Amino acid sequence: MPHYKYEIRQSNGALATGMIEAASLPAASTMLRTAGHYVLNLSPMGVLGGRNLAQKIATLSFQFGPGLRDVQGFTSQLSIMIKAGINIRSAIEGIGDQVENRKFRAMITQIRHDVEAGKPFSDALARFPRTFGSMYVNMVRASEMSGNFGEMLERIADYQTQQMETRSMVRGAMIYPCVIAFMAVSVTIFLLTFVLPKFVTLFSGKEHLLPRPTKMLLAMSSFMRAYWYLCIAGASGAIWGFLYFIRTDSGKVWWDTTKLRIPIFKRMFRALYITRSLHTMGELVNAGVPMLDTISITADVSGNILYANMWRTVYRAVKQGKKISHPLTRERLLPRNVVQMISAGEESGQLAQVLRDVSVHYSKELRNIIKGVTALIEPLMIVLMGFIVGFIAMSIILPIFKMSSLVK
Repeated sequence: MPHYKYEIRQSNGALATGMIEAASLPAASTMLRTAGHYVLNLSPMGVLGGRNLAQKIATLSFQFGPGLRDVQGFTSQLSIMIKAGINIRSAIEGIGDQVENRKFRAMITQIRHDVEAGKPFSDALARFPRTFGSMYVNMVRASEMSGNFGEMLERIADYQTQQMETRSMVRGAMIYPCVIAFMAVSVTIFLLTFVLPKFVTLFSGKEHLLPRPTKMLLAMSSFMRAYWYLCIAGASGAIWGFLYFIRTDSGKVWWDTTKLRIPIFKRMFRALYITRSLHTMGELVNAGVPMLDTISITADVSGNILYANMWRTVYRAVKQGKKISHPLTRERLLPRNVVQMISAGEESGQLAQVLRDVSVHYSKELRNIIKGVTALIEPLMIVLMGFIVGFIAMSIILPIFKMSSLVK
């Protein structure tokens, strides 16, 4: 018979580990529970190496694991199967057989083993915090206590779907200016390194006749052709340095502050952070998650360190017995009318519904802002690109006209 490695809490509270021989995993779990033990972990020997392997899988998932779309698909399918009356072990096993991502399949297999061993589904998910975040785990845990497991999974899947749509819209708005900027830089480099050098012989000996912009471009062209490797190294170093800087504590503060000050994009980012924060908080409150846990999770998923600090300030105030709206009245990151609606929701006991309504409003506003930003960026980037190309072209043409007039 197969052997299973177990980790148990004995009746006296002491932890113990060992190996047990049984016909199947459920049989091994039954034997341990019959003996009066609480099963913490139980896994087949040689299949999944228990807690250590689970931790390794969780670590690898950061680099190679599933994305939000994979988790949303898993959650949506699990919700449908649970609501159809299929037990959770069979549902997880059926979904795991269809998962293409190997890391995610290994996670699902480990989750199934944990559930078979008697662990709550939320505890099994908590093994993989990078894949199933604190919001996911807490909402599942709340549903396990309230008994609306299938409905809660459906709500989590809907929440993840909206997050994917919002992320896609924001990325789409940011990709367009990046593409135009890349094209502008590429055209500029092409003109300076391939087109402008062909006029060097024409201007040779007549440098005193050249206007200052032409002299500047010729010097830049000469430098780029002679020291191209330094240009590439400098550009790569600047990009790497910027990415490294915005990952530091001071860099995060600067970058998140800058995103809320950029003239064209600040309204978009503000609507994004408000929508994400209030939607998350509304879902957690409606799910029955404790308020302190709700505020802590909201701070973690807000996406901006300034908003995260704001919600941590709210956390400390609520921990002291104050209302959510009390510290928000001193903050400038949320509009005054939003704070007033949160206060009204607290007074009426309809906080979850108020948060959901406000998040829906800002979600619609975010879509309209993104459309407006995209429509505004397109002509601006075209004008910028035309200015750069036109400046280089005029810097070449004007000296030719000047020399032609002198010859006449």
